[in-house]
Amino acid sequence: MPPIEHSSARSKKTLASFIFLSRWLQAPLYLGLIAAQAVYVFRFLLELWHLIGFSVLGHVPPSSIPGDVKDAETVVMLSVLGLIDVVMIANLLIMVIIGGYETFVSRLELKGHPDQPEWLSHVNAGVLKVKLATALIGISSIHLLKTFINASNLDVKMMLWQVIIHTTFVLSAIALAWIDRLTFRPPAQGH
Repeated sequence: MPPIEHSSARSKKTLASFIFLSRWLQAPLYLGLIAAQAVYVFRFLLELWHLIGFSVLGHVPPSSIPGDVKDAETVVMLSVLGLIDVVMIANLLIMVIIGGYETFVSRLELKGHPDQPEWLSHVNAGVLKVKLATALIGISSIHLLKTFINASNLDVKMMLWQVIIHTTFVLSAIALAWIDRLTFRPPAQGH
């Protein structure tokens, strides 16, 4: 092999290695999402503390409840839905952190670990998108339920927009799942 071709091949290999190493630039993003999850844990505990205070004392509504809601049962229900919302967002963060890191940065080497998420063994970018879309639908559903429970205190136009946004999430998830099925469908078996 002449020296020029050898040098060109080595340059291409070096460039390819550098480009592949660039995936590690995403690692700080996932660390940032872990910090965001810590914020959500703090928010959850704060809301739970407010709910317990309201339930025991009866006069300090949780911070996530609008001031014009007076019915104690409605306050508790809206508070619990707020807690569920925080948990669902935390679950979404876990899916993005673990699935994204595994898909785009590096393997987590969890084979045989008793706590390995079942979905992680077959995760790819398409599966991750569908999982994220369905998680967003769940979060949107909680927001919509909170809106309907508190409908008497809210503007109809705002509620309509929430329904439109939720419907858009549902249609988007269906489209993503359909595209993923078309793209990653295994080849048909011959008889």
